[in-house]
Amino acid sequence: MAEPLVNLFGPVDTVLGPYIEYVLLVLLVVNIGARALEYERIKSQVADGGADAVSRHPIRVGTNVLLLVGSFYYMTVHHHGGLVFSVIVLGLFLTDLFEFESRKVEARREIDIERPKGAIAASILALMYIGYQTLFFVIKPVWSSIV
Repeated sequence: MAEPLVNLFGPVDTVLGPYIEYVLLVLLVVNIGARALEYERIKSQVADGGADAVSRHPIRVGTNVLLLVGSFYYMTVHHHGGLVFSVIVLGLFLTDLFEFESRKVEARREIDIERPKGAIAASILALMYIGYQTLFFVIKPVWSSIV
């Protein structure tokens, strides 16, 4: 079924619409890298100043917000793919909130700082989905011959 020809945001749809999947893919990769930086930063902050010194990494927070806004915009361009990706990104956003608080609890209890496993799993799920949406043209000939 073809997408309806709705131009909700006018010139933004013309410029950004065809490339939104690629933008989201890049944002997600940057977000994953920022999450790794934040984890290392939290470990050093705990070692230097305890639980009170723990803070969020601004790049990860920024990419989270941009991913959330971008996924909602993607929903206006491609309804089905955008809805699925928005739900995944919303889950990632909420998971990040709880994972950060878990790191603070670990710092207050003076136990080992664990990796944000839930956020990593949500990131991988989001990466697999947007990778499928973005890079489907790579497997399309094989997929079409089977299905």
